[in-house]
Amino acid sequence: MDYLLSEYLPILVFVAMASALALILLAAAAVLAVRNPDPEKVSAYECGFEAFDDARMKFDVRFYLVAILFIIFDLEVAFLFPWAVSFHGLSDVAFWGMMLFLGVLTVGFAYEWKKGALEWA
Repeated sequence: MDYLLSEYLPILVFVAMASALALILLAAAAVLAVRNPDPEKVSAYECGFEAFDDARMKFDVRFYLVAILFIIFDLEVAFLFPWAVSFHGLSDVAFWGMMLFLGVLTVGFAYEWKKGALEWA
């Protein structure tokens, strides 16, 4: 039983220190925060529209386009992490496969940039 407790002691110390730090930071923020409420500052802001407007109003398609492009490129870049972790044990085929993938990703990004999909205004 003592062996089991000694194995979990570093984890318990880490959890205790993380909890203490979180509480200290929350308390410091509550004590030191500047309180200067302004109706404009505390109003809800979402997507550039007024907070209390018609719920059936039309959204600009650019919101959806930017969201879809973000998801596409974010997910594609997420494939780089496992590849980078196991990079030292990869074969030449795996290396050039990822280079092809990165090339397709770059061409797609350049295409979207040229078409103006990344421009907001």
